[in-house]
Amino acid sequence: MKVPTATYEEALLPHLDAAYNLARWLTRDERDAEDVVQEACLRALKHFSAFKGGDARPWLLAIVRNTYYTWIHRHRLDESAISFDDEADAHISEAPNPEMLLLKETDKQLLRRALRKLPTEFLEVIVLREFEELSYQQIADLVQIPLGTVMSRLARARRRLAETVSKCCSEVPSEELMV
Repeated sequence: MKVPTATYEEALLPHLDAAYNLARWLTRDERDAEDVVQEACLRALKHFSAFKGGDARPWLLAIVRNTYYTWIHRHRLDESAISFDDEADAHISEAPNPEMLLLKETDKQLLRRALRKLPTEFLEVIVLREFEELSYQQIADLVQIPLGTVMSRLARARRRLAETVSKCCSEVPSEELMV
C-alpha cells in the first residue's frame, strides 16, 4: 500500500528538530547525527504504513533511537571515545549584561560536560524528558522499558548529573570564572 507523501511529511516534518536533537546528543557529533536522522527518516518512510496515527513525535524518536543503536553497532564505536564538540554547541543568549552572559555560558559548558559523562541509558531518558518533553509513559514506550524503570533511570541520571556538575564546579579555578 502506497502512503501519500503529504501524509508522511505532515506527520514527521514538524518533529525533525527533535529527531536531530536526540541524534546529536546520542552520537555527540553533528555529521553523525545528520546521518542517523537521514537513515531514520528513510526507515520511517519505509514503515509509515505501520504508523497508527496519533502523536508522530515519539514514534519518530523511537526510530531515531533504534537507528542510532544500529549505527553504533555497525560502526563499532566505543561510546566513551565519542567526543562532543563544545565549540560547535556554544550558544550565547542575547542578554544585555556581559557578566550574565559569561555565567550562562559557563553553566552551559558545565552542563554539557556533565551530560557527556552520563551513560547512554541515562542520557537518552534525560534528553527525551528534559529537552524533548516527552511524558514518562512515552519514554517507556519509546525505550521499551517499564514505567518504573524510566522513573528510576531519570532519578539516577539527575542525581549523577547533579554530582558531576557539583564536582566540575569545584574543579574549575575561580579565575576561570572571572572576566
